[in-house]
Amino acid sequence: MPKNPSIKSVLIIGSGPIVIGQACEFDYSGSQSLRSLREDGIETILINSNPATIMTDPSMADHIYLLPLTTKSLVKILKEHPQIDAVLPTMGGQTALNLCIEADEKGIWKDFDVKLIGVDIEAINITEDREKFRALMEKIGVGMAPQATANSYLQGKEIAQEYGFPLVIRASYTLGGAGASIVYKEEDFDELLSHGLEISPIHEVMIDKAMMGWKEYELELLRDNNDNVVIICTIENMDPMGIHTGDSITVAPAMTLNDRTFQKMRDMAIHMMRSIGDFAGGCNVQFAVSPDEAEEIIAIEINPRVSRSSALASKATGYPIAKIATKLAIGYTLDELKNQITKSTSALFEPTLDYVIVKIPRWNFDKFEGSDRTLGLQMKSVGEVMGIGRSFQEALHKATQSLEIKRNGIGADGKSYTNYEQILDKLKNASWDRVFVIYDAIQIGIPLSRIHEITKIDMWFLRQYEELFLLEKEISKYTLDTLPRELLLEAKQKGYGDRQIAHMLKCLESQVYSKREEMNIQRVYKLVDTCAAEFKAETPYYYSTFENEIQLAGQKPYSENDSIVTEKKKIVVLGSGPNRIGQGIEFDYCCVHGVLAAAECGYETIMINCNPETVSTDFDVADKLYFEPVFWEHIYDIIRHEKPEGVIVQLGGQTALKLAEKLDRYGINIIGTTYQSLDLAEDRGSFSSLLKENNIPYPEFGVAETTEEALALADQLDFPLLIRPSYVLGGQGMKIVINKKELEEHVVDLLRKIPNNKLLLDHYLDGAIEAEADAICDGENVYIIGIMEHIEPCGIHSGDSNATLPPFNIGEFVMQQIKDHTVKIAKALKTVGLINIQFAIKDDMVYIIEANPRASRTVPFIAKAYGEPYVNYATKVMLGHNKVTDFNFNPKLEGFAIKQPVFSFNKFPNVNKQLGPEMKSTGESILFIESLKDDAFYDLYARRKMYLSK
Repeated sequence: MPKNPSIKSVLIIGSGPIVIGQACEFDYSGSQSLRSLREDGIETILINSNPATIMTDPSMADHIYLLPLTTKSLVKILKEHPQIDAVLPTMGGQTALNLCIEADEKGIWKDFDVKLIGVDIEAINITEDREKFRALMEKIGVGMAPQATANSYLQGKEIAQEYGFPLVIRASYTLGGAGASIVYKEEDFDELLSHGLEISPIHEVMIDKAMMGWKEYELELLRDNNDNVVIICTIENMDPMGIHTGDSITVAPAMTLNDRTFQKMRDMAIHMMRSIGDFAGGCNVQFAVSPDEAEEIIAIEINPRVSRSSALASKATGYPIAKIATKLAIGYTLDELKNQITKSTSALFEPTLDYVIVKIPRWNFDKFEGSDRTLGLQMKSVGEVMGIGRSFQEALHKATQSLEIKRNGIGADGKSYTNYEQILDKLKNASWDRVFVIYDAIQIGIPLSRIHEITKIDMWFLRQYEELFLLEKEISKYTLDTLPRELLLEAKQKGYGDRQIAHMLKCLESQVYSKREEMNIQRVYKLVDTCAAEFKAETPYYYSTFENEIQLAGQKPYSENDSIVTEKKKIVVLGSGPNRIGQGIEFDYCCVHGVLAAAECGYETIMINCNPETVSTDFDVADKLYFEPVFWEHIYDIIRHEKPEGVIVQLGGQTALKLAEKLDRYGINIIGTTYQSLDLAEDRGSFSSLLKENNIPYPEFGVAETTEEALALADQLDFPLLIRPSYVLGGQGMKIVINKKELEEHVVDLLRKIPNNKLLLDHYLDGAIEAEADAICDGENVYIIGIMEHIEPCGIHSGDSNATLPPFNIGEFVMQQIKDHTVKIAKALKTVGLINIQFAIKDDMVYIIEANPRASRTVPFIAKAYGEPYVNYATKVMLGHNKVTDFNFNPKLEGFAIKQPVFSFNKFPNVNKQLGPEMKSTGESILFIESLKDDAFYDLYARRKMYLSK
């Protein structure tokens, strides 16, 4: 059945600011969905309040409303666009579904004659109301854990009495497992029950008998109007039941199921999807399987929308779930649609994987001092990475190398735990680093049976770890000169990095690299093609691996490389890796725009990134996508293979920037601002000399490498002092101290956490106003794209401040200083591309806090507020394709735009929520106001006086 001709205009609801439990996977889904609708000539209207995402870019939809996600905003949009025929709420996570239900209850869809596509209200209600869901599952014969609903404290107590402990409490209609908990002891039950009832918008909880230690699986399904169903991907959680899937290490395809159970699970998932409602779209189903011979299957839940896992499944298989789900929602059937990768097979063809993917979440507990770091039913991670390899071991290593936590992979990097009690504790109380601790446990001799007994992780996974450990032990017997080729090849095939092998052989990483060259052990690149090479793939989406060479009669030995290098001029854009606090989706926005601008300048574009949630890793954004760790060894091999004109590092946040030194040392051209300038801006001493030469004021400061030096500096600089390590992101480790005791404590702590780092001590300008500016510079000309004033005083991290564009309280004299300083600094640093400068204003004097010659967190916000494609312009300047003076800048903004930070403190109830110089927000929204008399501005300004945390 072709497209429904009555649908000409569709409203898509986005997911709003990024919070823990709902991150940029919905930005990816929504972006794909918008593109999918536009391909069919359908008018697109989007509501989403997040300025940092590519989804809210003017190029993505016909009409974009950067408004709060409320029914009031929906009514405004529907009045302005009476032509809207349908609403698609399945692309914006739980936020969009909840808003859709609220609008339905208020009769808004009916009043404006808007139909719901991609899902129906009954399906949402059945899946969200756990009592209804349970009744339906019983009716269709799908088993579930014993569970009951409680709408009151008393009901909850009665259920607990009947079931006994351990129990699981889940709050209805919540996100990322909010309000969910496992209760082991009766004395903890009352408090957790009250919390669950309180956090649920309908004050309802489901109490389940805990299926602790059961294995957990997720299936991603699509269904069309003809009731065809395809299962795109089966994902196995390495962590058993009891840890939220968003915090679990997951593997695709499923590794430890027997075929009979797998087929049964597929049938159950299809049966469940068909039973919850008659709609065409996507669905995510979760199951638990008993860890015994019987392999009994019970259903956990079903989500009638694209989910966190569908972004992962799309990247894992190359099958664009959101794009196809959108086509199904507007009436197409699966057999009418083409597979987007092969372009020859149909979308009714289920993907086959001839590789393994491993997803590992990325946590940011260091930002939440005092938080409970144990993993459980409430999601706590802020992002994720994915590794693709020919084996579980290779994919696991690649994923751990992608995390950016100063680990080189599993083990073999001198960072293992060796204390027996500590290891046991981390295994018992699932810790964020348990993925590494399993290896450490094997290393110190804890038997696999004991590790399995504690963690309930399937023995198959534990044996994979054991094999890695035995290989490390074997390699350690050799030296670089005596190591046999087959052992080195095996280590590379199992994902060990050159750094790890160097650690085993007690030599340098570069020596291992040279040894590989000498032995001809080279990376080859393989296609992600959805069909295990049965059909030709048209889309260049690659991962690397190592292969044994094939020897054919009369030919030289070779290994198959799917990545064919063209004659075109090429540019590599380095992505920003996993989302974390301080480096979020705004850098993905910049990378995507950088790729598109380079393509406009006639370059073949190459993207390197490992984040499955983002638009930059969509298979058709760049000409070539390498889904690889943003990790030196992988990048260097891709660069040697592709031989690009240069590499863009200033769009991928600190992740890409940190690689500039290595690129420079190896003679690889950095596009735009040079490494020397980037380094000068980071090195406080050199940067201050530059400011001094240009007569630009800055707070008095000093650099210390030891506690003694720091204490001596304090006498010269006067308290309060701002202390920070150099080369860190998101204000990590920053603190304001007011006396020598606090100074000593913090410096000792920092030097322990980040050894050999230089510490910067600035005299803190108490009570100063903070402002920042972003600009584009071509080395000679400077254009300031935006100057923002922070509502909060100086000392609160800029990422946690409400930033107002244009400034609301800065006089002309001060504004002129900001403009002059920005132009001088941009030129003095020989900036080519973007630069962000932060200022402190006290007694009408403008001091420089810092300058970052790269894309900043605020660039997407300014671009959305002014309706200008600044990253596109900046990239063309970096490439030398244009001068700043070539562009016709025409910013449009009536009134003010405010960038508002959004926090996820509800996941960490016992944490100090005061703001300070270390960033804690997980996302942001944009608020437009016509004048400073607006109530919203008054509310924000009134909160300005909240004191700073030390």
